[in-house]
Amino acid sequence: MRKSREVRSVASLANETERVWVDSMAEAYERWLTPTVFRPFARDLARRVSAHAPPRVLELAAGTGVLTRELLATVDSARVTATDLNPAMVDVGRRRAPGATWRQADAMELPFAAGEFDLITCQFGVMFFPDKAAAFAEARRVLTPDGALLLSTWGTLETHDFQAALVAGLERAFPEDPPTFMVSVPHGYADADIVVADLRAGGLDAVRVETVTLEGHAASAADLAAGYCTGTPLRPAIEARGDLSSTTAVVAQQMEARLGTGAVKGSMTAHVIEAVPT
Repeated sequence: MRKSREVRSVASLANETERVWVDSMAEAYERWLTPTVFRPFARDLARRVSAHAPPRVLELAAGTGVLTRELLATVDSARVTATDLNPAMVDVGRRRAPGATWRQADAMELPFAAGEFDLITCQFGVMFFPDKAAAFAEARRVLTPDGALLLSTWGTLETHDFQAALVAGLERAFPEDPPTFMVSVPHGYADADIVVADLRAGGLDAVRVETVTLEGHAASAADLAAGYCTGTPLRPAIEARGDLSSTTAVVAQQMEARLGTGAVKGSMTAHVIEAVPT
């Protein structure tokens, strides 16, 4: 497995630039996106984890810790280890969820012993892994033989009201060359059958696949635009094409046209998959 990580394709290595979150991006993500987009699913996923009553939980791609906080509040007596590739995310997460043990770690090469965890969970992170089957094999390695992996991935773009409006705004701002990050990464792993096949290639069998639709609420479309444009890997893509502030304003205007003025709500769909070692 180590060899397979060392021979990743050039395309996969290039995609790793989209895995990096720096400077103020993590704070913007936490402020404007976490409550609206990620917390509803974190509560749902934590409930599913709790049903297993696992004593040792590993969270991959934990970000700023929205799921981590729910795990600490919901999963009784569990020892939670939260990891993320990016130090900026880990720094914010450690402050927000100090009850967990935080580690900067790459899901492609986890710094843990075989069989160290009873359950692994990952909310909206697997789509960032350059080699998904290899990452699943690594998760399989650190799971106990009777452990489980619980993960979530976004559905297609049109099933996410906020992110569909965002992409429409980016197309308005850059009609000749809109950033493709949202389509290619967050919504680039929307086929549950492909996820199941990658899990199988990594030594895991999907035992439950469920499509979940939840509602998110935000104070305004402008807040969401600020979160997406300044708090995700869209930011460097926007800055490479034009001015960040003016682009965010254009995106906010377009999102408001689709979502409405004042407080907004939107429907969001994801796949939640449970897998166990083969």
